[in-house]
Amino acid sequence: MRFLLTDEQREFGRTLDSLLGAADTPAAARAWAAGEHKPGRHLWARLAETGVFALAVPEERGGMGPLPLELVVAFVELGRHVVPGPLVETVAAAALLHRLGDGAAAGDWLPRIAAGDAVVGLCADGEPFALDADAADTVLVVRGDTVCRTQAHGPVQPGLDPARRLARPLGGTVLARGPAVTEAARHATDLARLLTAAQAVGVGRALLARTVEYVCQRTQFGRPIGSFQAVKHRLADALMGVEFAEPLVHAGALALANEAASAGAGGLSTGAEVAAAKVAAGEAGYAAARAALQLHGAVGYTDEPDLSLWIRKARPLRDAWGGPGACRARVLTG
Repeated sequence: MRFLLTDEQREFGRTLDSLLGAADTPAAARAWAAGEHKPGRHLWARLAETGVFALAVPEERGGMGPLPLELVVAFVELGRHVVPGPLVETVAAAALLHRLGDGAAAGDWLPRIAAGDAVVGLCADGEPFALDADAADTVLVVRGDTVCRTQAHGPVQPGLDPARRLARPLGGTVLARGPAVTEAARHATDLARLLTAAQAVGVGRALLARTVEYVCQRTQFGRPIGSFQAVKHRLADALMGVEFAEPLVHAGALALANEAASAGAGGLSTGAEVAAAKVAAGEAGYAAARAALQLHGAVGYTDEPDLSLWIRKARPLRDAWGGPGACRARVLTG
């Protein structure tokens, strides 16, 4: 299959790139890591103005979606600019609420998500911790065939990526029970995996761009180190990983869109396609981080340069919403 983004989708990506490039997202990420959420929430509102969150919400709830491919375009840019917050979880929570039907929770929260007024955490797929529960307006927790809503959480745990703060949700009010919850959670997990993969692609592209710029400036023996064959090969390998992963992410988005159009048919193959994209993108982003760390030398080991924000995000994105082992197992089951 030959696949290219439309002109409108590419322009949407360029618009987000321009907006985020002028927004000092590294400063917002550092503030978020320190527990100061105001800059991140301001950035969240700016993203909502461009329609990012509305892409996950159906029109009857104030959105424009669900549009998985446009969401992928957006989340590549969010990863490229290290935007902090439970972005994936909020969008996946919208998908979960939409699939559950016309309950009061959907009526209350979906319009708020579309407008950018709500930051929503999501804890599913057997995960004991929720991302950024301390910053969320509410957290949805899926346990088996039951989904609960809570605002209570345990102590915040630091992660490898300082801007990804984890906490265990506590208690909660039951929103729904039964097989519909299981199916909705499966779909939400697939979407979360897909958008995490898109973020990993964006992180990989940002790391490669920064590393190429650096190796063209740093010299040894009177020559830029980027002219050395070993450096060229290392960057070429990392670039190939990202270039091969991105079409798989697009294919996963198309599979999710087709699944929605066919009222949920073909869920197993959709999950396998999304899992394949997650493996490829997660490994590609992590490989780009390792290459950036090595080729920047000692600079890559310190927290002071903004480079560390991307390097420390790559590994958690690889493992979030299903690590390589779990996703490969999902691919093998079809």
